[in-house]
This record gives sequence, C-alpha cells and structure tokens, in this order.
Amino acid sequence: MSRSIFLVTLVVDDYDKAKAFYCGSLGFECLEDTVQPEGKRWLTVKPKGGEGAALLLAEAVTEDQKAAIGRQAGGRVGFFLKTDDFARDHAAMIACGVSFLEEPRYEVYGTVAVFSDPYGNTWDLIEPAAG
Repeated sequence: MSRSIFLVTLVVDDYDKAKAFYCGSLGFECLEDTVQPEGKRWLTVKPKGGEGAALLLAEAVTEDQKAAIGRQAGGRVGFFLKTDDFARDHAAMIACGVSFLEEPRYEVYGTVAVFSDPYGNTWDLIEPAAG
C-alpha cells in the first residue's frame, strides 16, 4: 500500500492576497486556480521543485472559518518549509518582505528560523542537518 498526504487546507481571508504571498514572496508555484460555484476557487500552491504536500488556499466564509485564520495550529509552528540552501532562501524571503520572528538558529537537526505568513501562522524555514 502506498499513501501520502498530498494536500493541506490553509484558511485565508482573500484568495488573491494569499496567492500573491505564497507564489510571490515565498516563490511557490500555482498548481491550479479554478473558479468553483458560489464564488469559491480551487487554488493550490506548492514549493517549486519540492516534494510533499501542496496547500489548498481556502477563503474563509463562515465566522468560525474567519476565526481560524492565522490560528491553524493554535499558536504553535504549524508549517515546515524544507530547503536545500537556508542562506539563499532566507535572504530571498527577506528581500521579498517575509517577516522572520527570530534570527537563524543552528540546532542538531539543522538550520532553522521561524517566519510568519500575512495571517500570523508560523512556519519554520529549515535546512536539515547532513546525515
């Protein structure tokens, strides 16, 4: 049996704002952006050249959904962006206005720094340690 997680929903306040951040500031590629009934869109993005799951950017409609924006992981780091070159991607993200919440750290598991998306969700940019 072969199974994998291929898509994770991220609740956002505006499709275009979210697409601009993930595809512009983070350099993700847009896999699909299709208009659905009732004004919804099927908007999926993924790191260029990366493996693993893509994000489904879902615009909040209900009050419960709106309340979840930026709190997807309850205040913990909820998303992890793996890179093969931390210094390159860290510098590029800063140049695009990405807000890092700390200076890079060197841990036994790799080089890491926490950043936030425009909604307040926190992410680790991480280059795993060799071996």
